Amino acid sequence: MREFGRRALVRGGAALATASVVRPRKARAAKALTVVLESEVTILDPHYITATITRTFGLHVFDMLFAMNEKGEMKPQMVASFESSPDKLSWSFVLRDGLKWHDGSAVTAQDCVASLKRWAVRDPLGKMLMEDTAALEAVDAKTFKTVLKQPFPMLIEVLGKPNAPLPVMMPARLAATPADQRIAEPIGSGPFRFVKQEWRPGSAMVLERFADYVPRDEPPDFLAGGKRAKIDQLVLRVMPDQSTGANALMAGEIDYMQYLPFDMLPLLEKERDVKLMGLAGIHQFQGNFRLNHAAPPFDNPAVRKVMWKLVDQDAILTAIGVPDAYRNKSCPSFWMCGTPYSTDAGAGASKVDLAAAKAELKAAGYRGEPVIVLEVAGSISQTASRVLVQNMRDVGFTVEQQPRDWPTVLARRAKKEGWSMFPVYSNGTDMYSPLTHFYVAATCNDFPGWSCDARIPTLLKAFAAAGMLDERRRIAAEIQTAAYELVPSVMWGQFTIPAGYRSDLKGLIQSSYPMFWEVDR
Repeated sequence: MREFGRRALVRGGAALATASVVRPRKARAAKALTVVLESEVTILDPHYITATITRTFGLHVFDMLFAMNEKGEMKPQMVASFESSPDKLSWSFVLRDGLKWHDGSAVTAQDCVASLKRWAVRDPLGKMLMEDTAALEAVDAKTFKTVLKQPFPMLIEVLGKPNAPLPVMMPARLAATPADQRIAEPIGSGPFRFVKQEWRPGSAMVLERFADYVPRDEPPDFLAGGKRAKIDQLVLRVMPDQSTGANALMAGEIDYMQYLPFDMLPLLEKERDVKLMGLAGIHQFQGNFRLNHAAPPFDNPAVRKVMWKLVDQDAILTAIGVPDAYRNKSCPSFWMCGTPYSTDAGAGASKVDLAAAKAELKAAGYRGEPVIVLEVAGSISQTASRVLVQNMRDVGFTVEQQPRDWPTVLARRAKKEGWSMFPVYSNGTDMYSPLTHFYVAATCNDFPGWSCDARIPTLLKAFAAAGMLDERRRIAAEIQTAAYELVPSVMWGQFTIPAGYRSDLKGLIQSSYPMFWEVDR
C-alpha cells in the first residue's frame, strides 16, 4: 500500500530546498542512480508487511523462486527446473547454479524451505497453500520438494506472486525469526545489496550492485527474466514533498521520481530532458477505504453498507486533480476494471445517494459513535478522505479525522481499537485477483480490519482450485457479491500516477513497479 506527500505551496521555495538535500550530479559516481520513491523505506523485511515501499526494496535486495512476466505468466527465477507427479500432488524444484547470499554463502534448498514456511505465516495465499501441504522439505543442497494433500492448481502462481508480503528467499538463520518479528538484517540474493553503514534514515539509503549475482540468460520481462545490474550504486533519496522532487528531476539533481504531482504535469511534459511514464490496466492503482469491523460503528453490518452510497469516485479523483487521461471515471469492480476478472456483480448498492444513505443510517441504529479516520497527512488519499467525510457528515455520521505520517498509520491500524477506517491506494497487480486483493483475500484472517464472512474463504479455495479462466471468472463474481455485502473496504477510484525520469536513462523497465536492474546511462 502506498502513500506520498503533496506539493509545496511555493515552487521557488521547493527548488531552494532541493539544493540542501540532493548532491549535485557532478559529485556522483558515473554509474550511480539517484531516485525518489513513493516514501522512505523504513521496514526492511518483505515477509513482515504489505507496504509496497518494502516490496520495492525487497525486489532489489532479495529474489524469488518464480516471477511474473508482462503477460501475467509465472516464469522460473531462482529455480532452474521443476516437475510434478501425474496427479499433481508431488512437486520437485531444483535451484539454478551460482546463487549466493550477500554475505557470500551459497543459497541452499533448506534456506528456501525455511523462507517459505516463514512467509506463509503472514500471507493469506501462503496460509491457503500450507493448509493443503503435507510436506515441504529439502532433498539435497539444491533440491526441495513439496507434497500436497490435494491438487493446488495455482501453486506456481502463489510461489511467484508479485504481491506483498513477497515470497522472497532469505538465509535459513534469518527465516528462523518469528513471523511476527522483523528480521535483524536484510541479507538477500538479489542484484543489489543493502549498505547498512550508509543508511541515513530520513535522508538516504544506498544499495550497491552485488558483484556475485548471476542473472538468468533470458531478457528482462517485467519481474521475470535476467536482472543485469548496470549501475554500481542506487541511492534512494527522501524528499520533503512531491514538488521538491519534481523540481529536482527537472534540474537533473535526481534521475527518477516514482510519483509526479498532477498539477506539475503540464510543466514536466514540456521539459526536454524528462520523460513521463503513464500506464494502464494492472499498472494503475485502486484506492480503498479500509473499514475496521472490530470496533463500532463498523462492527454493525447495516452501518457498513451505508458507505456504498457515500463514495463518489469521480468527485474524489477530480478533487485529487487526476487528469481524465490518467483515470477511470468510475469502477465498481473489486478486481479492477480492464482486467480479466473485472465484474459489476453485487455493485447495485454502490450508487451515490445521500438521501437514501441518511435513511439507512437511521434505520441501522447508528447512535453517533465517532468514526475515527486515520489519514496520511498531505497525501492524495487524505484528499479522498475529505470528500467522503463531507458526505458522511451530511447524512449524520460523527467523524473525527486524525492526520498522521504513514509509519504511524501502519502502527495504529495494527490495533483493533482506536480507529474506524483509513484511506489508501494499491497497485493493480495487488488488486486484480480475489486471491491477492488485500481486503478480500484476508477475510477471516488476523489482518487489520478483521472482516469475516465464512463464505469468502471457501470461495477463495474454489477459485484457487479452478483450472479454467471462465470458472475463475464465475467464482470471482460470487466472491465480489459477498464482498459487497461484507464491505471489507469501499473503492474510491482507479487511476495512474505518472513516473518521471531523465531522458538519458536507457533500459528502464516500463512498469508501475520501480525496477532499476536494467538501467544504464
